[in-house]
Amino acid sequence: MQVWTSIFFLIFFLLLGLAAYKSYNKNRSSQEFIFAGLNIGAVLGFLTFAAALFSAFTFMGMPDFFRNHGAGAWTFLALSDGFMVFFMLWFAYRLRKKAKVLGYQGIAGMVSKAYGNKWAGYLMFFSAFVFLIPYVSIQIRGISIFLEASYPGVIPFWGWAVGLAVIMLIYSEIGGMKAIIYSDAIQALLLLLVIWIIGAVCLSKTGGLSNTFLKLADIKPELLHTPGPSGLFTTQFLIASAISIVLIPVTQPQFTTRLVMMKDLSSVHKMCYAVGFFAILVILPTAFIGFYGAINYPDANTSDFLTNALLHDQLPFVAALAVVGLFAACLSTTNAQIFALGTELRSLINSGTDQSKMRITKIALAVFTLIVLIFSSVMSNELALLAKVSFTGTSMVAPVVFGAILYEKPSKNLLYLSLVCLFVFIASLLNLIPSMIVGWRLDILLYVVLAVGFVASHFHIKNS
Repeated sequence: MQVWTSIFFLIFFLLLGLAAYKSYNKNRSSQEFIFAGLNIGAVLGFLTFAAALFSAFTFMGMPDFFRNHGAGAWTFLALSDGFMVFFMLWFAYRLRKKAKVLGYQGIAGMVSKAYGNKWAGYLMFFSAFVFLIPYVSIQIRGISIFLEASYPGVIPFWGWAVGLAVIMLIYSEIGGMKAIIYSDAIQALLLLLVIWIIGAVCLSKTGGLSNTFLKLADIKPELLHTPGPSGLFTTQFLIASAISIVLIPVTQPQFTTRLVMMKDLSSVHKMCYAVGFFAILVILPTAFIGFYGAINYPDANTSDFLTNALLHDQLPFVAALAVVGLFAACLSTTNAQIFALGTELRSLINSGTDQSKMRITKIALAVFTLIVLIFSSVMSNELALLAKVSFTGTSMVAPVVFGAILYEKPSKNLLYLSLVCLFVFIASLLNLIPSMIVGWRLDILLYVVLAVGFVASHFHIKNS
């Protein structure tokens, strides 16, 4: 397997080097460096969006989620992603229309202009920073633990994490957004190939789909229906999760920026449809892997389950592809999110030359990478649940974005509303306030408050 891994890594790094070199030669300005010339076609747009959305979290988090919580994981992610794709068709149109009026340097900068208030941009940046840093950290932690378990005694966990972070930083500093888009394209295709090979192998080893369900019904029938063995997939959980996932393109800047970078609205529509199909294709085999783990490794910890299912139980060349695929997925997604934070910070800088802004952006990328490394050493291994927390946290500022793209003069009350809900949600994560109130999930209640507040703001603007 190590020979195959070395070959695949060599090919992968050669492709990355070529992409970085090609992109570097085109980066004549900060606009090109940050936004790839705002001229991304449907195919590259689809691949970069899909790669940023379906990452190491999908490869490692979803199989373990299916193994522990059952078939309800399909409703949690796949169905919610379907809703998100249809919502993007409307949101992208409104976002791009507003971006043409105000100019686009990042969603934080655009929101600041729309509200005529710099604190609106700071709020957007704060929410992204607070929730994307942990999300990036769990990507690095997950792949580092997997590589340490795969090659025991070779390199410690922290060594893999540092190596990945250094490669990520150098690559993005040299090539900028266009290089990240190229690496996304490689990762998306590799992820789909590898996940289906492994999923098919796992399904065949459990005797096919029908036999897999029969074995699960015999071993732990709770896996085949909601709310699952641990009672996670309640109606409230699934509704709250769907809302937070649908709002991902609104409040997570790595996706918002990709919608603006597309060369025209027709390309955006094609990209959205393709992402919908990709979602189904990439999530389905993770269910096969997860059910395989529920049958063969029901009591194993996450690291042991993934190491066995993705490596030891596969042919050597498939296991090698899995290692490279996971590495590529983590590199691509962390690159996209760290770069997005740098872009958002740059959008809040109103003075200075183009060169000074680019210099500040590159320094910010290095600082954010260091912070991510520190966080990765203390994060939990619950990739899927931590990802859901990230989606929910950033969604608290969705009314601010909606106000910016829908109204010429949005109400500043939306800023106060989102700020309060954001800090209430953070307080619940810190166990300062309960996450359940009179039988209702706090995130559901916060969504109700945000919706009522936004509607009230709409009628106030309309009548004023």
